[in-house]
Amino acid sequence: MGPIRPPSEGRDHSLLIRTTRNCSWNRCEFCATYKGKKFSYRQVADIKKDIDVVRTIRDEINTVSSEMGLAGRVNRQVLAALWEENPHIYAEGSGDPEIVSLRRQNLNNLANWLSSGAKTVFLQDADALIMRTPELLEILGYLKETFPTIDRVTSYARSKSCLRKSPEELKELYEAGLSRLHVGLESGCDEVLAFMRKGVTAQEQVAGGRKVADAMISLSEYVMPGLGGRRWSETHALTSAKALTEIDPDFIRLRSLVLRRYSPLLAQAQAGRFAELSEDEVVDEIGLFVENLHCRAYVVSDQMANLLFGVEGQLPQDKERILGIIAAYREMLPLEKLAFRLRQRLHSFLSVYGCLSPELAEKVQEAREALQKERPEALFKVDAAIFGLKEAFI
Repeated sequence: MGPIRPPSEGRDHSLLIRTTRNCSWNRCEFCATYKGKKFSYRQVADIKKDIDVVRTIRDEINTVSSEMGLAGRVNRQVLAALWEENPHIYAEGSGDPEIVSLRRQNLNNLANWLSSGAKTVFLQDADALIMRTPELLEILGYLKETFPTIDRVTSYARSKSCLRKSPEELKELYEAGLSRLHVGLESGCDEVLAFMRKGVTAQEQVAGGRKVADAMISLSEYVMPGLGGRRWSETHALTSAKALTEIDPDFIRLRSLVLRRYSPLLAQAQAGRFAELSEDEVVDEIGLFVENLHCRAYVVSDQMANLLFGVEGQLPQDKERILGIIAAYREMLPLEKLAFRLRQRLHSFLSVYGCLSPELAEKVQEAREALQKERPEALFKVDAAIFGLKEAFI
């Protein structure tokens, strides 16, 4: 199981199948996910073996569930029974702790997939579309043959990979069951793309996106507010809106920039070569971006890095409502904005981790008290608490 997948695939409990390992490009300045890891192209036979293992575990889960009188339903008791019956696989001390943890995660992923009807699959890692078309077609066919309940298969893809496929190849993949591609546009500004070493131009991103859309494959494009920093903020917003207007994807997903630990961009910022936007400046940039979108996409704000989760809706009919949410934040008084930002970041943290460490809890409490008493140091205290909350995600 690879390291990441879109939040939408997590909500839908998609089965995660690794068709390639890591990222074939792996040069983007803002990304740390695959740094220090080598890309490898997996063989079809090995991918099929993984699918066979999924089938075997599914059958074992169904057997245990039936023996417990649950008629195929999956719950914690079923998983606990599987752990007990297979101590050489799942028990602590049965191997490298990291490997044992991954085995349990895989089992949980499969259990969630079965519980949700075994309908959706996400092909990992960074770009399944880089596979040779006949091989990807074979994998899609084997998945559908092995699990007839599957009705959606999705993957990440680079714009360059979309561009390299012929219209006929993309149409074949669609007909074989490739339902959606998640593509990281990040920016429509050539200067930003070059600075971030994205390895693609804005026009190539547009052309690649249009090819996918023309093949009837659902297209989810990602844009990264804040990626232009202070130098290119306005241009980044306007050109990204222009590129996405030309592509007219099914979804536009906002992924506000976070300077991640071990990313080259963090080092650039520390050296003074990149000026990060404040949270208010990112909100302003998103407003400019949405205002200049003229397409029929569904805008989604479903990532922890985003401040305004309410910035979501169907274009063009929901544009004014979305802009109204942004305007309402802008109109808040300074202390109201601070309190709102603290609430949002705390909610995101707790939704993942459940509780705060004593040190972080103290920072949050100090920030709350400073806000309640309207102390001069409120901004400093809130920023310190938010930095601590964000740090867990980076």
